[in-house]
Amino acid sequence: MKSTSRYGWLVVTIFFFFVLLHQADKLLIGPLTENIIKEFNITKTQMGVVSMGAMIVGAIFYPLWGYLYDRYTRPKLLALASLIWGATTWLNAIAPNYSTFLVTRSSTGVDDSSYPGLFSLISDYFGPKVRGKVYGLLQFTQPLGYLLGMVLGLLLSGVIGWRGVFYITGSLGIVMAVVIFYGVKEVPRGQSEPEMTDLDVKAHYRFDWKIARDLFKKPSLQLLFIQGFFGVFPWNAITIWFFYYLGSERGFDPDTQLIVMVIAVLILAAGYPIGGSLGDFFFKRDRRGRLIVSMIGVFLGAIFLWLTLNVPNENVLLFTILLGCTALFMPFASPNVISTVYDITLPEVRSTAVSVQYFIESIGAATAPLIVGLIADQTSLKNAFLLICISTWLLCAIFFFFTSRYIKGDIDTLRGEMSQRADKERMTQQASLEEVA
Repeated sequence: MKSTSRYGWLVVTIFFFFVLLHQADKLLIGPLTENIIKEFNITKTQMGVVSMGAMIVGAIFYPLWGYLYDRYTRPKLLALASLIWGATTWLNAIAPNYSTFLVTRSSTGVDDSSYPGLFSLISDYFGPKVRGKVYGLLQFTQPLGYLLGMVLGLLLSGVIGWRGVFYITGSLGIVMAVVIFYGVKEVPRGQSEPEMTDLDVKAHYRFDWKIARDLFKKPSLQLLFIQGFFGVFPWNAITIWFFYYLGSERGFDPDTQLIVMVIAVLILAAGYPIGGSLGDFFFKRDRRGRLIVSMIGVFLGAIFLWLTLNVPNENVLLFTILLGCTALFMPFASPNVISTVYDITLPEVRSTAVSVQYFIESIGAATAPLIVGLIADQTSLKNAFLLICISTWLLCAIFFFFTSRYIKGDIDTLRGEMSQRADKERMTQQASLEEVA
C-alpha cells in the first residue's frame, strides 16, 4: 500500500473531524463556565479544580494509551477513546451536583490523552517527507475546535442549556466511534518508511520494553522531552489569561476582545499547516530542517509578542496585527516536533514516545497558569507574559539548536535499523516465493 494512497487521505479526513469535534467538546467548558457556576452555586476556585482534574487524569493516562497503541490495534483503540469521550460527556451532562460533576468532568481526561495513537497510525500511511504537513493539517483543527466550542456554548446554551450542549457533543463522540471502528483500517507498523516502500510488509512489530527504554538514550529525544516541558508554558499562559488581560489591563470591551481573539485564533490555526509544510520542505534538503523551522518559529514568536504587548492600549489595530503575527509563528514547532520524534523512533514505540512527550508537556501545562498568576499578583499580566512566554520560547530555541546537532546521527541510526528490517523482509519474501516455485 502506498503511503500517499487515496485511502490514506480518507483516514486523515476522518481524523480531522474526530479531532475538530473532540477539541470543541474539550474546550466547551470555557464558554459554559458561567452557567455551570450559577447552577451549582460554586466558586471560581471550585470551577478551576474541575479543569485541573481533567488535566491530571489526562496526564496519568498518556503512558497507558501509548503502551496500548504500540501493543494492540490502533483504530479499535481510537474508536474506544471516542466512545469514552461520548460516554463521559453524557455522564457530565446528567451530573446532579458539583461533586458528581467534578468526578465526571475529570473522567473526560481519559480520552483527552488518546491522540498519540492517531499520530502513530498516520505515520504508517505517510512517509517522513510529508508527515509535517499532515500533522499540521490535523492540528489545524485544535484552534478551530476552540472556536466551534465557543460558538456552540454561546449560541446554544441559552436555548437548550449547558447540559443540552453536552448531550450534543457527547452524541458526536459516539458517532465518531462508529465511523472510526468501521472506516479506519490498521496497517503494518513501519510500512511507509523509505526502506519499505517497494515491499509488501508482512511483519507485525509490537511494543518492546527494551526498545522503549532505549528511547531515553537518544540525545535528540532527551532534548525534545525537556523542551516540551517549557514549550507549553506560553500556550497555557495565553490560553488561560489572555482574555482577562485584554479586558483588565488593555481596557478592551467584550466585542473588541472577541474580534481580536477570533482573528488571532484563525491565524494561529493557519500556522500549523504552514509550519508543518515548511518543516517538510527544509527536511527534504537537510535533516535539521524541521528543527530549524521550529527554532525560527519560537524565536519570531517571542519577538512579535514583545512588540505586541508594548503597543499603546489605544492602538487596537496595530495590536491586532502584531498579535496575528505572533499567532502565526506560535504553532510552527508543534507539527515538526511530532514529525521529528517519529524521524528517530522505531514504528512500534512511536505512540509511547509521543505519549512521554505529551506527559511531560502536561506537567508544564499544569504549572504555567499558577506561575503567571503569582507574577501577575506582584506586578501585572503584561509582565507575566513577557517574562514567562519570551524566556521559555528563547529557551526552546536553544534546545532546538542543540537538538539539531544530534538529529542527523539519531536519524541515521533509525534508517540503518529500518534497512536491516527491509533486508530481512526481502529474504523472507524471497524464501516464500522459492517454496511456492
